[in-house]
Parts: sequence; C-alpha cells; structure tokens
Amino acid sequence: SLNGWAKVKGVDLLGTGDFTHPGYLSYLKKHLVSNGRGLFRLKNDPQSIHFMLTAEVSNMYKDRGKGRRVHTLLFAPGFDEVDKINSVLSGWGKTASDGRPIFGLPVKELAGTVLGVSEACMVVPAHAWTPWFSVFGSESGYDSIEEAFGETAPFIRAIETGLSSDPAMNWRLSCLDPITLISNSDAHSPAKLGREANVFDCGFDYHEIVRILKTKDTGRFLETVEFFPEEGKYHFDGHRACRVRLSPEETQSREGLCPVCGKPVTVGVMNRVARLADRPDSFRPGGVVPFTKLVPLPEIAAEAMGRGVNTKGVAQQVRQLIEKGGNEFRILRDLSPDELSSFAPERIVKGILRVREGRVTIKPGYDGVYGEVKIFDNGTDRRKKNISGQTRSH
Repeated sequence: SLNGWAKVKGVDLLGTGDFTHPGYLSYLKKHLVSNGRGLFRLKNDPQSIHFMLTAEVSNMYKDRGKGRRVHTLLFAPGFDEVDKINSVLSGWGKTASDGRPIFGLPVKELAGTVLGVSEACMVVPAHAWTPWFSVFGSESGYDSIEEAFGETAPFIRAIETGLSSDPAMNWRLSCLDPITLISNSDAHSPAKLGREANVFDCGFDYHEIVRILKTKDTGRFLETVEFFPEEGKYHFDGHRACRVRLSPEETQSREGLCPVCGKPVTVGVMNRVARLADRPDSFRPGGVVPFTKLVPLPEIAAEAMGRGVNTKGVAQQVRQLIEKGGNEFRILRDLSPDELSSFAPERIVKGILRVREGRVTIKPGYDGVYGEVKIFDNGTDRRKKNISGQTRSH
C-alpha cells in the first residue's frame, strides 16, 4: 500500500494522486478520515501517515499558433472542494478514463476554475521543464508563467522542478525568484516514492503548508531532497531511436539535428534552462530553500552488490537494511558512518557516503532514457558535481 511504502521510505505526508478519477475518489472517501486540518489519515490505523488530496491533470490545446501540452498539480483541503472541482472538470473531459485526465482548454482556464472553487486550493505546474508536457517544455511549453497562465499567473506560487532539474538550475532565472520550488517523487509505482521530497518544519496542517508554499517561508520550508538531475530522463538533448545523447553545446554545433537520422533532437532540460536563463549557472540568489541530492537505496545496494536493481537479492538486502536502519531516508541522510557500519555491509556504507559527498559519475539521461549512475569507479575516487512525497499512480 502507499501507506506502507511511505513508511519504508520515511515519508510522513503523501499526495493521494488521482482525485479526479471517480472510482479512486470513492475509494479515498471510504478509507480516509480528516485530521481536522485539511489533511487525512487511514481510518482505524493510528500509525497511518498523513495524506493530502492531490491530482495531476493534462491540458492539451492550441495557443498562439502552437500546440501546448501542460501537466499541472492540484491540491485541495477537503472532499467538498474536490467534488466541486471534479464537477467542472467532468464537463471538459473523461475523468474516468485515466488517472491523469486530458482536457482541451487552456491551462489558465483550469487554474481559474480550481482557484475559483476555493482560495485554499493550489495549482502547481508539474515537472516544469520536461520537454513534452510542462509549462516550460521545449516542445510544447511557454517561456514564462505569465505567458501560460495569463491573469491567473499571480496565483501560481510554486512550481515542481522535476527529476531532470534541480533548484540551482532554476535559480538561473530571476523571474522565478518569488516562486517556491518544490520537489516531488512523481512516482508511478510505490517503490519510487520519496526519490524526491520536501522537508517542512510544521504540523500536519494543509493550510499551514499551503501558506508556507505561497509565501516561500524559508523558516518553515527547510529543504528539498533531489535526484541528481543528470539521472533524469530529459536532462540532456538527444534522440532515443538513434541512441544519440548530446550536450547543449553539441546540439548547437549540429544545428539541433540528430547525427544519425538528421531529424531534430529532443531538446532537454539543461539546454532549455540555459535558453531562458538570465544568470550564470553558479548564481545563488538570496532567500532560497536549500537542497540535498541522493541516489535511492536500491540503486546504491545494486551497484555495491554487482547485481541488477530489480533482482531478488537486492530487494532482500534492502529489506534487511530498512529493518535495522528504520527507513530509507534515515539510512541515506541521517545515520553516522559508525551507525551504518553496525548493520550494513562495508561496500554499501561506502556507497552511501560517496553519494552524500557527491562522489558519483553520471551519463546524463536524454529523450526519455534515464541517466546511468556510477558510484564506484574501479576502486578510484573521482569527484563530479556536487524530504512530503507526491504519488502519481495514474
């Protein structure tokens, strides 16, 4: 269950995902109970984590002569608000056909409708930089929040950076300085929960969390936990069909064309950020939420053991580590080397510490292909670049 997997990962607050789907919504209403502050827990389970009512929707339409495809996250404080949102959305598309329904109207109209239901609701552009389905996407997005959301732009107070970008990349755009950058796991399976997360210092209160996000309260929003963005599926440019991976400089030198087939490559996140940026890549503005990077524990264990990440041996080893270490975040982030060594194999401990220090090498992901992470490099050390989750079950 999502509840069980969240505990394994160390996630205390999880987005439900998919509240637009009538079947799943019925399930949520049956099994969740309000905590009285806009969040929910499983009925008859005093050890349940907390849940926030969330959904992801897809808007596909034409605007200014270009096809637009933008994914957006919706947050709501209660089932009454969800019912009102769904009542309108059901007139725009088939909410029962998919966990992430598709609507053919501009994203600004979606935002206006959701925010019109309640000021407590929140609209957040999802994985904001991915090429095909995001607000800044190179293939179907916009060059600014204002261009996409029009008169509702002032109410867009946060964006999700996505797996292929990290906050530092977003700091290069001065227009994003007022915007809160959040990082969610974007998990399409429970085992992927917590690969990115947000760390708050507050109670389990929907309205307080929304206030923190809307005001960018860095006293209460402590940090985000990030994928190494190079590992994301769209960090570099490329052409998956031809197995071509290109840096932005290589793409420019080839005039955007694949060297194998001659067709345009998919422009990735790193390139797109650079095109819109008005600051150098080392720039750090004031008042930002800090972040740390991690590699999921199964990936570390798999490389340390020399086995595939989805093998039974790796799964068994990770279960043993969780049983002794408490949860994945505690193992990856909190335990000292001596504490880790008391229950974890030496090579796995070494891998965890290398990730903490940023001592990883990565072949960047491109055009829908995940990047390839290497923690161990033939025994040599080479330094390369230096927690609520969000489920997307669709």
